[in-house]
Amino acid sequence: MKKYFRFDELGTNYKTEFMAGLTTFLAMAYVLFVIPATLALVGIDNLPEGVTRMDQGAVFTATAISAAVGSLLMGIIAKYPIALAPGMGLNAFFAYTVMLGYGVPWETALSGGLVAGVIFVGLTLTGLREKIINAIPADLKLAVGAGIGLFIAFIGFQNAGIIVGDDATLVSIGNLGTPSVMLAVFGIIVSVIFLTLDVKGGIFYGMVLTALLGIITGLIDPPTGINGIVGQVPSIAPTFGQAFLHLGDLLTPQMLIVIFTFLFVAFFDTAGTLVAVATQAGLMKGNNLPRAGKALFADSAGTVVGSVLGTSTTTSYIESSAGVGAGGRSGFTAVVTAGFFILALFFSPLLSVVTSEVTAPALIIVGVLMCSQLKNIAWDQFEIAVPAFFTIIMMPLTYSIATGIAIGFVFYPITMVLKGRIKEIDPMMYGLFVVFILYFIFLS
Repeated sequence: MKKYFRFDELGTNYKTEFMAGLTTFLAMAYVLFVIPATLALVGIDNLPEGVTRMDQGAVFTATAISAAVGSLLMGIIAKYPIALAPGMGLNAFFAYTVMLGYGVPWETALSGGLVAGVIFVGLTLTGLREKIINAIPADLKLAVGAGIGLFIAFIGFQNAGIIVGDDATLVSIGNLGTPSVMLAVFGIIVSVIFLTLDVKGGIFYGMVLTALLGIITGLIDPPTGINGIVGQVPSIAPTFGQAFLHLGDLLTPQMLIVIFTFLFVAFFDTAGTLVAVATQAGLMKGNNLPRAGKALFADSAGTVVGSVLGTSTTTSYIESSAGVGAGGRSGFTAVVTAGFFILALFFSPLLSVVTSEVTAPALIIVGVLMCSQLKNIAWDQFEIAVPAFFTIIMMPLTYSIATGIAIGFVFYPITMVLKGRIKEIDPMMYGLFVVFILYFIFLS
């Protein structure tokens, strides 16, 4: 095994790789609770007609298994110390845009994720995925990531009760003296402290302390005995295979846009994370990522598995950098992380203490981290700044990741043509311009 994972060549060993895998798991363990809470629409009172909540226990199991499968494939096939799990941005898009915004049942949304996953696999095996990634301007890729960060943070502030609706100004600050809001504020503060001090797994630890404080103050019902902590693995029967039963519902312009958004966001989530973590680990060869096709296949397969089981699109996690920082250099790090996700399946009873006040700080902090990409956008070029800004700002303002992408991609060829930079526009961008114009016509 040491030879297969090239321990000697990479200057690592079992102990280092194990601790790196554990570090990565702790850094991203929050997804086990945030993803199910989001897809179960915890804290959302009024649902659109025809939309129901996903079973939180089933999503927990689906999330853990898809993270384990994706991480195993990444570690064994691509041999990178990178872990995978359902993406936070795509999870928010699935729940808040597709389900709540469009009124699409979760079963149909899973079908969209499944089709996107199958397309991913095909594009990856043919090598087209990398070409498509290169066709999208770098500034728009960065803008999409930052916009999703703002959108996720906005959702977190809403779930915490820090931001509330207002008839006069649309939104306003909530009552910060409310005990539940104060609990969420506490969670934000401790999470900020942990991450400022570079504590690995700071988001997860912040959730733990927030839940404990909620239990101590009586805001959260405590788990009862050992059965409140460790229990049977929740059945995935409520969600398993539902994606296959609703494929016929995807033949609408709206769902085609949904599938495209799944594809687009996952494209760049994974590509950006792979390059960033591989660079940190010293695994890049010049400007190229070795075994890129195998790495992209791992998250594609994870997406297909997750959709079949019942969770949102799987992607590579930037939290893997925590494990690399702890010394992880080989795929064995990802294998260890996968093992911890399997072990976590037996701790589902803890879902009962992870309320919206506990998950809200995690969403807000993830939003902060995603917005770090803003610094790399060419703001001094107005023809770039306009589509980038519209992409970013319209996601939270329209409560839709897809709409933000659409507006930005409509303005990009317009401003670039007017500036005389026609040769810099990839032909694919003109095609997307037409697609999104039709998207808005359909919405109207």
